[in-house]
Amino acid sequence: MSELLDDERYAWAALTYLAEPGDPWLAELVRDCGPVQALAAIRAGRFPGGRRREAAERAMARWRLRLAGVPEPNEVAHHFARGIRLITAADAQWPDGLAELGVNQPYAIWLRGAATDLAALCRRSVAIVGSRAATAYGTYMATELAASVAARGWTVISGGAYGVDGAAHQGALAAPGATVAVMACGIDRAYPAGHTDLLDEVATAGAVISEWPPGQGVSRLRFLVRNRVIAAMARGCLVVEAGRRSGALNTARHARDLGRPLMALPGPVTSDLSAGCHSIIRDWQGTLVTSADEAIEALDRVGGAGVDGGAGGDVPSLPSRDPASLPFGVPAAQSPRDQPTREDAARDALDREAAAVLDALPGRGGLATSDIAARAGLEPGTVLARLAVLAVFGLAERTERGWRARRG
Repeated sequence: MSELLDDERYAWAALTYLAEPGDPWLAELVRDCGPVQALAAIRAGRFPGGRRREAAERAMARWRLRLAGVPEPNEVAHHFARGIRLITAADAQWPDGLAELGVNQPYAIWLRGAATDLAALCRRSVAIVGSRAATAYGTYMATELAASVAARGWTVISGGAYGVDGAAHQGALAAPGATVAVMACGIDRAYPAGHTDLLDEVATAGAVISEWPPGQGVSRLRFLVRNRVIAAMARGCLVVEAGRRSGALNTARHARDLGRPLMALPGPVTSDLSAGCHSIIRDWQGTLVTSADEAIEALDRVGGAGVDGGAGGDVPSLPSRDPASLPFGVPAAQSPRDQPTREDAARDALDREAAAVLDALPGRGGLATSDIAARAGLEPGTVLARLAVLAVFGLAERTERGWRARRG
């Protein structure tokens, strides 16, 4: 081991390669015996103290499928030497809000960026999320709201995607202020690729973080898993623009369930891309906000830090907006996600395991069941059962080279 990496830190790093985030069986194993012994037990294929119930044994089987992909200590040390860090709940900079996820709390977080204390960044923070296919209205408002709260000392947390997420990060950077991007892939990968420079800027002003280790790619399910972290880390959640099927509503639901202040920006009633925001206000009793001041007021109702963030002097702010200057009309914006296809309907009917298998399937060629199981983090028997379901739904097909996703 290098001076940057001890046995325990390496064990935590290795465990992020073996189990998908939120695996309750790994959380239990680590709680019982610690990360070093947990890793040793997985390598040996035996639980400390003997056999456990069947569900735990199945978890052991799926972790062991990924053992070949665990890097050696010198490879992990190389990541650390490049400025990538790994933090756990035992570290002082672990965000307090993550503990509220219970057994679904991350095992560890990979991080790159200038931030030396992630917990401090999150103590006065707001998640600003919304549609990838944002309108000019959504982009403008996300940028302005993020810049305004960042100028007042609040950290902006988002997901690094196109649309509202990217505008939120850009607004915070322009303030200038701190911002954190929570990724659904390894932090050494820029996703989307068009945000490579933006994510580098985010790292210089805050942090780019992920539960997934370096080298890991994205999948549809990983975005949904990632959203609970955005909601838990932030003190509140503001949805700027979102259709009825937007992934931003998943983040909002986590925030609601965690008891975080939930806010939404209203939009034209003719716009599909504001329908999700209107649902948050109407059905979930979310707070309607139209400015940074209103958002901070909602956050402060639950006992947060003051607007000044404890600093004296005048509070910086952006010029108030002139309605005539807004770069949008009142369009009847259409959201493709709110007009689901037959494939969307089939996907919506899948359980979590079937969705994980579908995400693991290649679009071309084919994969053996064991390879799909390793990708999905599931045991082969479960994969076979779910492949049968996917085939019935017309979402998967078997070829001479193995299983692949079926399109159309």
